[in-house]
Amino acid sequence: MTLLDGKKTAADIRAELAFRAAQIREKLGREAGLAVVLIGDDPASEVYVRNKERACAEVGIASHTYRLPAETSQEEAEALVCSLAKDGRVDGILVQLPLPGHLDEKALLRRIPAQKDVDGFSAENMGLLAKNEGGVAACTPRGVMELLHRYQIPISGKRAVVVGRSNIVGRPMALLLLNADATVTVCHSKTKDLKSICAQADILVAALGKPRFITADMVKEGAAVIDVGISRVDGKLVGDVDFEEVEKKASFITPVPGGVGPMTIAMLLLSVVEAAEKKL
Repeated sequence: MTLLDGKKTAADIRAELAFRAAQIREKLGREAGLAVVLIGDDPASEVYVRNKERACAEVGIASHTYRLPAETSQEEAEALVCSLAKDGRVDGILVQLPLPGHLDEKALLRRIPAQKDVDGFSAENMGLLAKNEGGVAACTPRGVMELLHRYQIPISGKRAVVVGRSNIVGRPMALLLLNADATVTVCHSKTKDLKSICAQADILVAALGKPRFITADMVKEGAAVIDVGISRVDGKLVGDVDFEEVEKKASFITPVPGGVGPMTIAMLLLSVVEAAEKKL
């Protein structure tokens, strides 16, 4: 069994991006820029934003964080995003979710132009992904693909099963695997006979948000198992996969923490760098 070390892989990627970021600084006369909009005082969101700020600083990306009070109106939030869309210093815009309940998330995200949508959530980028015509892919599924590539796990012609169909992970994950010539099945809460479907997968991606839901009897011998979930159970961080049992059957498996999580931020940085490089 090979452990897919997302922490080490993400560090390797950040080192590669530091070189590319230095070239951007030299040729553009400024650093690649990421604008992060944080509305309200959600503690988890604040932690995520600080982590992104540190990662940007390590690579050489300018991080512009806009912290707005929870009572910010829809008009004020959209006005800020529209101004960032026109800001030449900003190559990528990220609106930290979740938003306060009175704000319209979809309307706000629509204000981010596709070329600055480094989260890959826009209808245009999702459409390009669906048509296999490029575009910006969501960071977490892109991080999964990067792990598969860097560990030389075959994808073409393989049976891939994605458990979960969210717009953030499940759907773009399925499209990326399909674009890499896998035969893809997407499972969800209405799927019948889930266990037997999962047990056919050469590549099994768990992204449903239920701790230790994927058990050993749902996993094919020798499969690559990618655990996107993260939950806190009895003070311990665990994934959607029952790691201790499944690792006995899998050829490759991601740990939680230290697997897909670090790759998500690394892919965000990569998307910002790529957006800036298009201006060279």
